[in-house]
Formats: sequence, structure tokens, C-alpha cells
Amino acid sequence: MWTAPRAVFERIDASFTQWLARHGVQFLRISLGIVFLWFGALKFVPGMSPAEELAARTIGMLTFGHVTANVALYLLAAWECAIGLGLLLKVWMRITLFLLFVQMLGTATPLALFPNESFLHFPFAPTLEGQYIIKNLVLLSAGMVIGATVRGGALVADPNLARRDPAHART
Repeated sequence: MWTAPRAVFERIDASFTQWLARHGVQFLRISLGIVFLWFGALKFVPGMSPAEELAARTIGMLTFGHVTANVALYLLAAWECAIGLGLLLKVWMRITLFLLFVQMLGTATPLALFPNESFLHFPFAPTLEGQYIIKNLVLLSAGMVIGATVRGGALVADPNLARRDPAHART
């Protein structure tokens, strides 16, 4: 009596999982592109980005004061917009992802350079700025997944196919 509903559920589940595997990376690429383009564009307008002051000071420290705050923000804004456009338009993906990974490294540096501004109680209670930085682990992971498909790879929804290739078994 319960086998019919279970079989229906299994078919629906398998179909949905296949749909996710076919479209998930594309949705991830587009949503990541929107985030980078949006956050980058905010930095072109003074006072619009909640991260602009910390970002400008970080770049100033990393460049030993050779890049002023205004120039730093415009460079960062252009950098993030370039990443966003590259992801949205799916162009120059290797360069786009390289820029993303370098930007993520730079974004994490305030955790070390400004720990008093990144944490209320180091290392357990991040400030709002610290949370803003730590969430970038998700963006970095998204970039890694997208990067794994740059050479034509794809997500595999079929567990039998995944088991045949030991590389897929490492999840």
C-alpha cells in the first residue's frame, strides 16, 4: 500500500534533483554576478556602501598609503563590477574567477588588520562588519563551484554515475 506513494515521491525527487543539477550552477553564477555588480555599483556612490570606510582603510593599509581612500573605492567598485559583469555575461570566466578569488583574499584582511572592528569578542562574536566579511566564505565557495565547471564540467544528479567516477565520490 505504501510502495505507490513512495515510488511517486522517488520519481519526483529524482526529477527535481536532475533539474537542480542542470540549472543550479547557472543560477549560482547569475546570483553571484548580481551580488558583485550590485555591491560594486554601491561603492561608486559615496555613502551608499556600508563597507566603504573599512574597505578604503584596508586598501590604504595594504598599499602602505599609496592609494587614497577615494581612488581605493573606485578601484574596488570597478573590480567588483567587472567580476559581476563577467559572471552575468559568462565571459572571460577564468579571469573573472581569478579576480573574484583575489578580491575575496583582500576582503578577508580586515579580520587580521582590524580585529577590534571585526569582532566584539574575538574570535566568536563578529561585529556587523565582521559578519559582512565572514559571509564571503559562501561567495568564495560559490566561485569554487562555478570554477569547477569552467572547462565543461557539470553537477551530477545520478548517484550511480557519480559512484562510477571516484572523483565524484569525494563529496
